[in-house]
Amino acid sequence: MDIHTELMKEALAEARKAGEKGEVPVGAVLISSNGELLAKAHNESISRNDPTAHAEILALRKAGKKLGNYRISNSTFYVTIEPCIMCIGALINARIRHLVYGARDPKAGAVDSVYNILQNPRLNHRMKVSSGILERECRDIIQSFFKRLRDNTS
Repeated sequence: MDIHTELMKEALAEARKAGEKGEVPVGAVLISSNGELLAKAHNESISRNDPTAHAEILALRKAGKKLGNYRISNSTFYVTIEPCIMCIGALINARIRHLVYGARDPKAGAVDSVYNILQNPRLNHRMKVSSGILERECRDIIQSFFKRLRDNTS
């Protein structure tokens, strides 16, 4: 098993934790350039009553605190679904080197799907992007969550 698959499995474990709490099941893992685990997180917007408590933002906050720096340069960020506008902005500001995500988000994705924020030539930071890592599993966990939600409200 390659490193991207292994770490995406950890992000999926975080996503499952979110789903068990009734949160949208998105998970994130942040790794330093030397392979050190900097942070893991999952969505907590509902439980925290905080629209910014996405997995990506919470992982960046934990890593920033751990490193004592808001810049988390040369790191690799794993997330189960394509980041939204808010989250890709935060990843840019943190100077993440490599974004690895599982499934595209056709409703709010800001990397490849709805928006292509990283392609904007006015940005002064470039980030490598790898997508489709455990794509089916990442897509299934979020689609199953919303299907259950719809089934319970009808």
